[in-house]
Amino acid sequence: MANRLLSTLAFFLLAGGVVTAGPVTPEAELDVALVIAVDVSSSMEGDEQGLQREGFVKAFRSSLVHEAIANGLHGRIAVTYVEWSGVKDQRVLVPWTIIDSPEKAISFAHHLSYQPARQAGMTSISGIIDQSRKLFEQLGGAPIRRVVDVSGDGPNNDGRHVTYARDEAVADGIVINGLPIMFRRASGSTALQDLDLYFKECVIGGVGSFVLPLHDPEQFAMVIRTKIMREVSGNDAAPRIMPAQDTTPSMNCVTGEKRKQEGLLSQERKP
Repeated sequence: MANRLLSTLAFFLLAGGVVTAGPVTPEAELDVALVIAVDVSSSMEGDEQGLQREGFVKAFRSSLVHEAIANGLHGRIAVTYVEWSGVKDQRVLVPWTIIDSPEKAISFAHHLSYQPARQAGMTSISGIIDQSRKLFEQLGGAPIRRVVDVSGDGPNNDGRHVTYARDEAVADGIVINGLPIMFRRASGSTALQDLDLYFKECVIGGVGSFVLPLHDPEQFAMVIRTKIMREVSGNDAAPRIMPAQDTTPSMNCVTGEKRKQEGLLSQERKP
């Protein structure tokens, strides 16, 4: 029986199966440790969630992403995929996984594609940033860079203020990038018209951090692939996708909390 188990495990490894880090040994040199943090709050519609998941699956099946990983200093990254909603709702779908070959990347995508979809409640960007810091602590290796890839369709409205979480993470040397989802859905307009500005001023941070807005659902896979390639390559010298301008009005970073409070007050006034 023991020999059979060992043989099965050996076959799995040779076949390029998902190898979780659990934890990564200190000898494992990584170009980047990447937390893919995906919004599944109640504002995310079913079709939208499906496109988002498919976009990440296609990204890790892409030869362009495989080439970006191979061209790193060590040719090795660690990735984990986490779905998030409220301040206490973060669920790891794919645990820390070492990707150092196209086979491992495709296996990661395959594993992700079979995870069930779900829809949760509130939107706590601060909660997923704080949880990502804990996930990095569980990673035993020493990555050159630690990156949190946050995608979402609305501002923070649960948990502590997002700027507090962001500033503490950046102080630890973590880079936070944003993918605000801004296309019009079947139920109406986007959750926040200036969501890209909100992400730029209130969510992202760290050296080389950037915002890559998504305005067209048909471009989901392409935009996600571009974002992953840039995060893997670590091109910190490149300008932000959405550069700051002196003429741009300042964003209120508690706009989500304010809108939530206004909604609660409106409900209380109803007879």
